Order: sequence, then structure tokens, then C-alpha cells
Amino acid sequence: MMRSAGVLLHVTSLPGPGPIGNMGPAARQFLDFLAEAGQKLWQVLPLTPPASGNSPYSAYSVFAGNPLLISPEDLEEEGLLPPGSCAALYANGPFPDQEVDFERAENLLLPLLRESFAFSREKLREELATFRREQSFWLEDYALFMALRQEQGGCGFRNWPRPLLFREKQAMEKAAHRLAEEVDFYIFVQYLFFRQWTALRHYANQRGIRIFGDVPIYVDGESADVWANPWVFQLDEDLQPVEVAGVPPDAFSEDGQLWGNPLYRWDALKADGYSWWIRRLTIASQLYDWVRIDHFRGLESCWAVPRGAPTARIGSWKKGPGMDFLREVKKALPHCHFVAEDLGLIGDEVRALLAESGFPGLAVLQFAFEPWGNSPYLPHNMHRNLVAYIGTHDNDTALGWLTSAPPEQANYAREYMNLTPQEGEVWGMLRTLYASVADTVVAMAQDLLELGSQARMNVPARAEGNWKWRVASGAFIQDLAQRLLKLTKLYGR
Repeated sequence: MMRSAGVLLHVTSLPGPGPIGNMGPAARQFLDFLAEAGQKLWQVLPLTPPASGNSPYSAYSVFAGNPLLISPEDLEEEGLLPPGSCAALYANGPFPDQEVDFERAENLLLPLLRESFAFSREKLREELATFRREQSFWLEDYALFMALRQEQGGCGFRNWPRPLLFREKQAMEKAAHRLAEEVDFYIFVQYLFFRQWTALRHYANQRGIRIFGDVPIYVDGESADVWANPWVFQLDEDLQPVEVAGVPPDAFSEDGQLWGNPLYRWDALKADGYSWWIRRLTIASQLYDWVRIDHFRGLESCWAVPRGAPTARIGSWKKGPGMDFLREVKKALPHCHFVAEDLGLIGDEVRALLAESGFPGLAVLQFAFEPWGNSPYLPHNMHRNLVAYIGTHDNDTALGWLTSAPPEQANYAREYMNLTPQEGEVWGMLRTLYASVADTVVAMAQDLLELGSQARMNVPARAEGNWKWRVASGAFIQDLAQRLLKLTKLYGR
């Protein structure tokens, strides 16, 4: 594979005049910046509608797009909103320049989407019918789920009346009739999302940039996915999870991480040819050029915690589907480029599965500088079939890490990478990353801007305050693009 480089920046973190980044003008300007800087990849986090804590890794549906990422500017430009709608929206400002305001985004943008629905649904009738037909596998269930959730006051589906909880035929037919207008609205919103994202991906591809997306291995326990497809998951007679996902104690948390997601019934999925998963990854391949499988090690074995356990300390490893599943995926999607997120507790079995799959794994420079000096993430220990980072969205920024790491690690890093104030220590880390043998390297946007820990995107196991960071307007200047281009050319990327 050719050497390449890219930048990790979630869509919500893009600059702009509103309360949250979106798929509109700022996204295209960022792609122009990447092209000018010689980058070939734009990596984003999951684009799904967050279910709790604003985390893109916890969604109401793993198939749906986040409505808050829809660009009002583009809707108005295309005649799908009345003239002046954006001016009225931004009159509610000012909005924070370097932080996403999720609450105001929801309160302001969702009514705007209802306005677009009323204003333009008729002119889009044929396109909507086609979209509804093409996405029928998940779309109808998702739209009805969201309409019912609203009708039920926002409570989880396990608190719904039993006929709706268990999707009894008569109750479902009555709900679909009663909530037809709301169902149409949620389908309309998904059409807008896919319309804008498809256009943005085309804009990227025209500039030689591939979109590198992310597929979380698990789904949210209160999602439309569990409600509509209970056979896929390990649930009891009340549709409660028998065991839930997490990870055992590790460097991030002494109690481990109790994610709480329901685990899969891999035996039932295998008997069905893994159809649910194949369709899920097919949708991902329509959104992205590259697909990162988050928590890849869960395909070899997962940490199963009994429902109700207070922490993830109590659990056991349960075998996953392994290569049997991956063979079916590769057969169904031979042209999709998959990447395995293989960080964390990785044993020989996971390494063997990764090697047999042929997928690139990940390497993180921040993990390389343990004092004993034999980390596989040290550049001289890396190999080509990797996507390498200084840090990912779950890590501190490069500057934050240099400031907060144990002195023996930070000093080792400074000596190994010859970090100097003249070059800038963060740019010295970027130089080391780009010089590595890894086929692909990805820099966080925060590191290009030399930002500290205040710009961190996520702290694993911390419940509040994540996912808010946003780029300041005017940050991606031409001088920065030229500096990154010089590094890219120097190391053949």
C-alpha cells in the first residue's frame, strides 16, 4: 500500500457560526486545507445520533446519521429552507468559539429541520420514496422508534407498554398509523443527512482525499437496533441484557470500564450468515472509504460483565466469532478497506486474528516510551501494515502528554525524537510520526495546532465533559498547510 497521511478531526469539532460543527462550508474548507497540505485521509468519529453523554460511540441507531451535523447553510442554499432561516438561527448567538454547545444545538437545529420538512417535503417526494426503499432494512424501524420514544416522554423502550416493547403486530400497526407524520419527519431528516454526507464525500474524493470512518463494535442498550432486532443480542425474556460489555482494569481505569452494551448472540448471527452485521458494514462502506472496526479484540473474545455488577472488575472472557465472521465480511465487501483498532489488552490470539485478517492495526507513539524501551510502538519496532498516531481521540494531545507524562517517559521521548524548542516539541513528534515505516499516519488536528490538554476530545471512564472540543475559527491557515505539506513530501506521504 502507498504511504499516506491524514488528519483526525470529528465533524462536530469543525469551526463555524453555529453551536456545533456540521457538514457545510467549514467542512469543505477543511478538505481544501487537507488537499493543500498534501493529506490523503480525513478521519472522523462515528456519525451516528448520540444517545447519551453526547458520545458518538453511544447511538440511538448504528445505521442513522446525527441530525445535528446537517448544515442549515446548505439547506438554505439548495432551497430546502426558506430564505433568511440561517440569519434567524445565528441571531440566537453568539455561540462558544472553541466548544460545542450540544444543548443549544439540539434546541435550535431540530426546529429548523422541522421547518425544512414542512417547506420542502413535497418537492423531494420522489427522492424520499427512493431513499425509503433503499434503506428499508433499518430506516422504518429507526423512525418509528424515535417517534415512539418521543411519544413516551423520552424514556427507554423497556419502560414502554409491553405490546410496544415486544413489537406485537397490532400495536405496531396502530403506532405506525398514529405516528405516521412523525415517522415521515425522521425519515426526511435521515434523507437530508445522507444527501449532505454523500455530497461531502464526493467533494473529498474529487480532491484525492478518502474518508476514514469508525464503526463501534457494540450498540447502545437503549437503541433502535436492540428494540428492532432482539434476536441479535444476549437478552433475557424481558429483553434485558444477560451480560454487558466492558474492559477489565487497565491503564485508563483501575476498575476497568463498564460500557454496559449488550453482547451479541454470535451463534444466531452465524446461522443467519451474519446478515445484520454485513448490512451494517455495507452502510458504513457507503459512508466511508476506509472503515475502522473499533475494539477489534472483541471479535476474538470480549470481556463479559454480569448485568448489575458495580464495576468491570467482575467479568470473564467470552469467545467471539473470529475469522469465521471476518471471512464473510471480506467476501461480502471485497473492495472495502478495513482497519482494526487493536489497542488495549492484546494477547497472542488477537495478534493471530489480526495477522490472518490482513487488516492494518494501530500504533500510538504516546504508548511507546515505557522506561524499559521495548514497546512495539517505538518507531524502530513498527512495521508497514499500520496506521500510526501520536495519540487518538481517547488520548491527551501531544503537548498535554509531554507535560503530564511521568518524567522518565517524557525525557525518553525527548531524547529519542530529538525534540527541541527551536523546531517545537509537538512538531518534532509529528516529524517522527511521518518518518516512521508505517504505511499510514494520522495526526490529530489538536497537535497540528500545538494545543494542550484543554483541547482533549475524550477521557475514557470519565462520564462528563467529553466530546466538546472545537477548532477556533481561522485556525487552518495557509502557513500551517505549507508546513504540513513540507513534512508530507519529505517523508514520501
